[in-house]
Formats: sequence, C-alpha cells, structure tokens
Amino acid sequence: MEIEAKLAEMGLQLPEAPAPVGNYVGAVRVGNLLFVSGHGPRRLHDDMVMAGKVGRDLTKEQAYEVAKSVMLNCLASVKREMGNLDRVKRIVKLLGMVNCTETFTEHPQVINGASDLLVALYGEAGRHARSAVGMQQLPMSIPVEIEMIVEVDV
Repeated sequence: MEIEAKLAEMGLQLPEAPAPVGNYVGAVRVGNLLFVSGHGPRRLHDDMVMAGKVGRDLTKEQAYEVAKSVMLNCLASVKREMGNLDRVKRIVKLLGMVNCTETFTEHPQVINGASDLLVALYGEAGRHARSAVGMQQLPMSIPVEIEMIVEVDV
C-alpha cells in the first residue's frame, strides 16, 4: 500500500469508489489495460466549488483543485477493480474535459491538477499521454471530467 501511504503523506485520502450514474461500470480491464470511465469531482473541502464553468464560476486555480479531486475518484475506481493502487505499472493516457466559457483557453493548466498528482504518486510511471479539452457543458454542470487508461499487473 505504498501509493496510499504517499496519499496520506500528502494529506489526501482516497474516497469510496463512486457508483456510476448511468448504465456503465467504473472501469473495465482488458488484458493488462484498465479503462477507467469518465469521473467527476467530490468535495475535497467545504469551500470547493463543484459545479459551474471555469472562467466564470471558478478560477483556473480552483479548477486545478477540482481536477485533483476527480483523479482521487478515478484512483478509487482503480483500487476497486485491482485491489490496491500498487498494481498500477504505468498511467498510459488521460482525457481531461473542462466545462468552461468559450474564451477560457487554459485547459492544460486545469488538468495539471490530475497529472501533477499522478506524477507525485507514481514518478515517471505516472507521466502519461493526455488530451485537455474545453466543453460547452458536462453532466450536472460539473467543472471537470477525466477518464484514463492504466497499465496494470496481470
């Protein structure tokens, strides 16, 4: 449980894996790849905004923290599927979606909240390919949604 110990050292806690809000599962394993469904945020602390558009309702810095909370939810689904986070060999790919105004252009800096956490936890194995895109809207007006592909021990 080395990864969860690193989380604790960072003052972060893995939440319970979120239940899907539709007709899908949180993660699907195919061989040594784990495909993690799109996840939204949960509150890290009481003053975190969990709905709205980045560039209007949230600053880039607030959205960075939201992206970090989204990644904790993704990791919770990885743990549910794999038993523990130490079975992750490599983070392969992230798709980060930012609910933002049409003039907001700093999507990569928002999704860095998730990417920075993964590199802090997994080092070089946490570096990944990534897309960070702006969206007109996301489900339930969440500010950030992230899906990922992870290489795992078989």
